[in-house]
Amino acid sequence: MTTRGVQARYMAAMVIDATGSGMYLPLSLIYFQHSTGLSVGRVGAIVSAAAVLGLIANPLTGVLVDRFGARAVVVGGYLVRAAAFACYPLVDSAGPLFLAVLVVAFGDVSFSPSVHSLVAEIASGSARDKLIAAQRSLRNAGLGAGGLLAGAALTVRADLAFTVIVLTGAVAFTVAAGLIRAIPVQAHRRDATAPATAAQRGYRLVARNRPFLALTLLNVPTAFGYMVLSVSLPVYVTLHLGQPPALVGALYAVNTIGIAVAQIPVTRALTRFRRSRAVAAGAGIFGLSFVSFAVLGATSGGAVLLAGVFAATGLFTVGELLHGATASALVVNAAPAQTRGRHLAVYQLSWAVPGALAPAVLTALLSLSPTGMWLVLAVGVVVAAVGVLRLEPHLPPEALRPQPAPDTSGTTPPAFTVTGPDAGPASTDPDAGPASTDPDGGPAATDPDGGPAAIHLVRVREKN
Repeated sequence: MTTRGVQARYMAAMVIDATGSGMYLPLSLIYFQHSTGLSVGRVGAIVSAAAVLGLIANPLTGVLVDRFGARAVVVGGYLVRAAAFACYPLVDSAGPLFLAVLVVAFGDVSFSPSVHSLVAEIASGSARDKLIAAQRSLRNAGLGAGGLLAGAALTVRADLAFTVIVLTGAVAFTVAAGLIRAIPVQAHRRDATAPATAAQRGYRLVARNRPFLALTLLNVPTAFGYMVLSVSLPVYVTLHLGQPPALVGALYAVNTIGIAVAQIPVTRALTRFRRSRAVAAGAGIFGLSFVSFAVLGATSGGAVLLAGVFAATGLFTVGELLHGATASALVVNAAPAQTRGRHLAVYQLSWAVPGALAPAVLTALLSLSPTGMWLVLAVGVVVAAVGVLRLEPHLPPEALRPQPAPDTSGTTPPAFTVTGPDAGPASTDPDAGPASTDPDGGPAATDPDGGPAAIHLVRVREKN
């Protein structure tokens, strides 16, 4: 299979997954309230508790990716979620609900580290940036299409539609798993000493990779910023600005359509620049957006307020276009190849923890001072932008600037590494270089300095 064919199959899996997820996610609380008879508040508490407990799968995901390969973990995560979704129609009380959602949470938590590791295996150089951009764009389109399909199904017969929707999600995960499983992986066996050192030291290598940990911590305020569209903005627009709830849907449309349409061309243009500069610029524009929202609180309303809200949302969308796919590519390339799974699992915590805390933190800030909340967020993302720029000298050159993607049309993908228990003596691809080195020219895995989480029930969006 050609490299182009591999990437096409990968993108087909992402779209099918996103469409099935998009059908279910907007209705998750309502579905369980309908099937169990529990109050929406109690359902939300059970789902949130399961999602937080599911975070324990994060470090395990990193170990599994590094030992068995990203493809196996992506497929396993899909199948775990498919099995849980297939059991959803049997859920009729709080106990089974918690167990089913906990299983899904394990699969959800495993997705981001494993899928970004898989991207690193099937694309290199600037092609990684473009593949991540295409993934973000098409997944957002799939999520939106799934939501529309779910809405149409519910207009026919709600009782039957709920069951059809969750079973469709199970089928979508199963099909996506089959597509990923069919991607050919040509294995070569690694050197007997280098991989053993990486495996034994595991997360100790990540803990010693201070530039990567700094990059992870700097993402935390930006991740909180991403949460405003689902947590803060609806409350701010309707209660504090006095606008109708329908406006919130229009603002979501501006953001979602903007990402779906513009992410690929924007990322293609950004491959000429340092990834760190694009990430910092995106965070800075987030800051301008948040300041704009704060200023809107002092306007008198009318056309000026309406135009300002759309302009601030447009700025937020531009920031996301610059930051989202580029930040993912920066992190993937900053992670040493042999422990990439562990590194990306740690980085994913910078999204998962803010995702879990954002509802409580942002609503508390909003209740204290709506203007103050926006200004706190603005300061946070500006600090993150400056921090990323100052971190540049300490990151690998391959992480900072995309390398031209090799012309591999008509050829099979490069050999991938096997780390399973059957690994024997080294047998390397003659064109691949030493097995202990990042195939994209990055640092050796043994050099420690070389270098959607919880279930989201509110916003049907692809963040990273």
